[in-house]
Amino acid sequence: MQHLGYEVIPVFFEAAYIFPNKALKVAEENGLELLVRDISQKHLEMLRNPKRGYGKNLNPCIDCHSLMIQEAAMMLPELNVDFIITGEVLGQRPMSQNLDSLKAIDKMSGAGDLVIRPLSQKLLPDTRPIREGWINKEQMLDISGRGRSRQLQLAEQFGISHLQPAGGCLLTDHNYSMRLGDLMIHNQDKLEDVRLLYWGRHFRLSEEIKLIVGRNATDNAGLESENYPGLYLKIRDVEGPLALLTVKEPPAEILELAASIVLFYSRKASSPGYIKYGVDKKFNNEIKVEKCPENIIRSYLISS
Repeated sequence: MQHLGYEVIPVFFEAAYIFPNKALKVAEENGLELLVRDISQKHLEMLRNPKRGYGKNLNPCIDCHSLMIQEAAMMLPELNVDFIITGEVLGQRPMSQNLDSLKAIDKMSGAGDLVIRPLSQKLLPDTRPIREGWINKEQMLDISGRGRSRQLQLAEQFGISHLQPAGGCLLTDHNYSMRLGDLMIHNQDKLEDVRLLYWGRHFRLSEEIKLIVGRNATDNAGLESENYPGLYLKIRDVEGPLALLTVKEPPAEILELAASIVLFYSRKASSPGYIKYGVDKKFNNEIKVEKCPENIIRSYLISS
């Protein structure tokens, strides 16, 4: 669209499970100023009861695309622009990019008549930008199907740096969907709880309490960065995982169970061993426990 002379303002819609990091990196490599808008709360509300349901996991693809187009439409006056461009390709995704789905997305968003899909627009119904002559339909493309060879050719033609084609968002991932589904079942899908789902191994210790145990240094740093108002645990005498209980004052038996699980995930730690714990990552207390047997751990594990 830029090559055809249109001014394009690229926008990325961020949610608690849709991250802009890679998009920002590629945008910078291509000299684009990417506008990031956080729609986490709206997206989460939609996710609880999507009108068009879920895909194989907890991916509400049609409702998700519709919400993003709706949000983009609300930005038109702010950005002083006339219509919306998406990168959707007819038939590329079986659930959300077949013709019926694209029509449903446009209708649900309330702004479908302002949408142009330049990669496939020759194969799609005319929208207002074409009817009004803002866009020459003959300059649009007729790409369809799951292959990406023509898109890659375009990237090479225009000198665009890009990532390799990959799978869908986290909501299409089975393990992630198990974690999120557990929160939804227990009515704990608040934004701060959903943000924890990206890190570590997740355990349901009671109806009210979860334990998250870091798998590596990245998980440990991620858990720490969330600043969640819970009880943090770590092994006293050797390096190991950082863990988080989602309450500050758990019952004694829950604290002991959590500590024994944390100890299990260190090969270097002796058993029994000491676990330090405290709120605000101030490890002022400690408890001595045995490593939890693996079969018991698996009974509490939501997702690894």
